[in-house]
Amino acid sequence: MQPSGSTYPFVESITYFARSVCAARSGDLAAARKDAEQLETFHKALLAANNSYWANEVEVQRLAAAGWIELGEGRPETALQAMRAAADLEDRSEKHIVTPGRIVPARELLGEMLLELKQPAQALKEFEASQQREPNRFRGYLGAARAAEMMGDRSKAAMYYGRLLALAKNADTERPELVNARTLAQR
Repeated sequence: MQPSGSTYPFVESITYFARSVCAARSGDLAAARKDAEQLETFHKALLAANNSYWANEVEVQRLAAAGWIELGEGRPETALQAMRAAADLEDRSEKHIVTPGRIVPARELLGEMLLELKQPAQALKEFEASQQREPNRFRGYLGAARAAEMMGDRSKAAMYYGRLLALAKNADTERPELVNARTLAQR
């Protein structure tokens, strides 16, 4: 995915954020770092323009990308610090009224990172906290269900898989997550 170019750094940052996180999670740390550097450039430009709202939003993206890069480099503690900083900063900021929902909430990304680090109890707390601000998200329900399942809490896992299935009841494709959810929700 190539950035389309924009005179608004906060618009262009979305592509760099997505590319950086995806590259880091797939092991291409050089590409992840390059895109994260661009996020830092956008952040500085927005600060210089006295646009604090969008500077904060881009900083959330930069911190989240940095967290996944740190994890890819084998530093789980600093990865979690960066992801928690991203989630906490995002929690202190209300979403702008004219924008759609966030692509992926930082707290949800923190939950996913905690799942990768085999910390399901902490992950579940983060997914549930994310749902307070960003309710009815496919990835949020899926993450919470997986965390509960990893903890051995079948009842809670079934509840979240059930919510996921209800959310996607009109889906026009058979996503593997939904096939798995149907099986696990009925246990």
